[in-house]
Amino acid sequence: MVKGITSSDRRNDIINSAVEVFAEFGYYRATTAQVAERAAISQPYVYRFFTKESLLEAALELSWQRILQAFEHVKETTSPEFLEFGFIRAYEEITQSHRNEILLQMQAQTIQEAPIRAVMKQGMNDVKQFVMQAFEQAGLQEAEERTTIFLARGMLCNVSLALDMPDLMIKK
Repeated sequence: MVKGITSSDRRNDIINSAVEVFAEFGYYRATTAQVAERAAISQPYVYRFFTKESLLEAALELSWQRILQAFEHVKETTSPEFLEFGFIRAYEEITQSHRNEILLQMQAQTIQEAPIRAVMKQGMNDVKQFVMQAFEQAGLQEAEERTTIFLARGMLCNVSLALDMPDLMIKK
């Protein structure tokens, strides 16, 4: 191992490489050999940390955490009247800066393996609960309905991103 690089760093390198490889090739076509090559390590070293399925789980968990962290930052730094707009902007920034994570989430929505579905359900539920609580705490009317509309708009953002159709988005 290279001096100064911890196993935690390598684990993160593997996850980040997996995001790229899975988004590029699709989960079923991608291989752990491709992930290892992208991370500039050996395939057995990937298996030291992950199976292919657990690697996808870790990549998805990373993507959901990124969204929640961005929304937490917005909640802490934005006044209630601009909260919803702040969440929208934060998500748009994530779709630009971490495009592959969003594409990976979209792919994972169709994967039927129970552990992957569980990660996706948990991530979506966590985001839904966070947004709804933030809206309620901000005193926004009809917080549950606004949350549903917000999530639907996020899904439209994803489709717009995947199909390279920015005209699908509502301009504000």
